[in-house]
Amino acid sequence: MILFAADDHYQSFPGRNIHSEIAADYPDMRFFENDWECFTRFDLAVECRLLILHMIAGTCNLPLPGQEAAEAVRRYFETGKPVLLLHGGSAAFWPFDWFREAVGLRWVRGNDPDGVVASFHPKEPYRVEPAKCRHPLVSRLIPMDLPQDEIYTALEQTRPMWVLMNTTISSGTFPQCTESTSPWGGRVINFLPGHAATVTRDPALIANVRTLIDSLLA
Repeated sequence: MILFAADDHYQSFPGRNIHSEIAADYPDMRFFENDWECFTRFDLAVECRLLILHMIAGTCNLPLPGQEAAEAVRRYFETGKPVLLLHGGSAAFWPFDWFREAVGLRWVRGNDPDGVVASFHPKEPYRVEPAKCRHPLVSRLIPMDLPQDEIYTALEQTRPMWVLMNTTISSGTFPQCTESTSPWGGRVINFLPGHAATVTRDPALIANVRTLIDSLLA
């Protein structure tokens, strides 16, 4: 099973949009929206082969995730299986210190438990390009010319990582796709673009999401 968990992200429904574009390619993908209980409906450590998160704890009028959900996700991480974090997915379980480290590159909320300055997202049209590095995934990712949307910047690096894609905007150059290894040896990919519907249904973005999923499942 592939578990894809999302929030509605302020009624923009990015996770739902991405899922609708890729669901036919992955028959065992289960999608849940605004539902923390999805993490405890299954034994993720046994039944799940890929965990995809497109959600931020404490947003969209949702309660913070409970200890039971966090423990289920931690048990999954401890197996060393792969994780794909879309957009703000690196903040899905931000209240839990183990999660803040494990994600490799994290979106920092205000009033961060570790006292890190909050990340921010300017809005403008932007181009995302494969980075200059020798990671084997880079040659399979394609450039994306995206309309105005949130551009996640000033994230905190918490693990050694590869930068796979960058964007250069008016305020600087920022990573938009990275890969790191969790403390338990699992691959963790962060893919940051993806808020507005015009972006989350963009053919190039969808092609890159498929490439990342296929790599993590290989």
